[in-house]
Amino acid sequence: MHPFSYTKAADTREALNAGRSGGRYIAGGTTLVDLMRETVERPGTLVDISALPLRQITVTERGGLRIGALVRMGEAAAHPKVRTTYSVISQALELSASAQLRNMATIGGNIMQRTRCTYFRDVTAACNKREPGSGCAALEGFNRSHAILGTSDQCVATHPSDVAVAFAALEATVHLLGPDGKERSVAFADFLLQPGSTPNREQAIRTGELITAVEVPALPRPLRSGYLKVRDRQSYEFALTSAAVALHIRGGVIREAKVAAGGVGTVPWKLPKVEQHLIGERPSASLWTAAAEQASDGAHPLQHNGFKVELLKRTVERQLRIVGGDA
Repeated sequence: MHPFSYTKAADTREALNAGRSGGRYIAGGTTLVDLMRETVERPGTLVDISALPLRQITVTERGGLRIGALVRMGEAAAHPKVRTTYSVISQALELSASAQLRNMATIGGNIMQRTRCTYFRDVTAACNKREPGSGCAALEGFNRSHAILGTSDQCVATHPSDVAVAFAALEATVHLLGPDGKERSVAFADFLLQPGSTPNREQAIRTGELITAVEVPALPRPLRSGYLKVRDRQSYEFALTSAAVALHIRGGVIREAKVAAGGVGTVPWKLPKVEQHLIGERPSASLWTAAAEQASDGAHPLQHNGFKVELLKRTVERQLRIVGGDA
């Protein structure tokens, strides 16, 4: 670990001033500290923002949920409003990491976490995300766990967050506060960036900006939702594939459908073709199968991860069946 300075911000203004000067924000530290230990990240200054008043979960005027950036993952998963109105968020959080990490890690930090690609974390390997222009060792290396959607010739690393898949499915919004004190909001679909030719730029966040909250919009009630994670082992493992599904069924017909996948994309992957196939239809086993066939549209598998194409379809089909039933 390289030398760094540390300061604890007493309030938002102090944090923003430190961020404007190049400081890196830290709260739970469950990702950044690991990367610093591995010398992947080498910040000169850490700004501890854990004392800031960003720990509330509130119901918005329109009936959605606003989750403060410093709400712990465990707190969000256990919150009554999250569990009852958006169980897909609660389930995604409970399937993330260990209980100890969930009690430390924050919502803001979770969506900002960096890939678990082994080549990114190996400072001797070529990685455009870590060192632009150095190449991507995963393209010709062992790429079983890598992405099949949203890839480029610069990067094929997956985004690791589970709850980000739920936020993508629900079409959440990220609220940001800039060093100038101005607030702005970014649709979650635009917040996490596909690699393209600049894989080192992972979020649409500006220098010194602070995430204040993630807002989930109100959706028609009743809303059935849930999260399914498929992995090599039952616990403490990242997804090979995952599916976040939310369905509004009224009068025996699907009126709203929100579906996204994880473990297969360079960002949490929204599945609009699956959604379109569902809306206006009656739940049935044949519908789930037909809709799930659309899940791998645009996939570009690599040498070792072609199995993810079929696994993605099966994961989406299974979760549609779990959430929507067969009648």
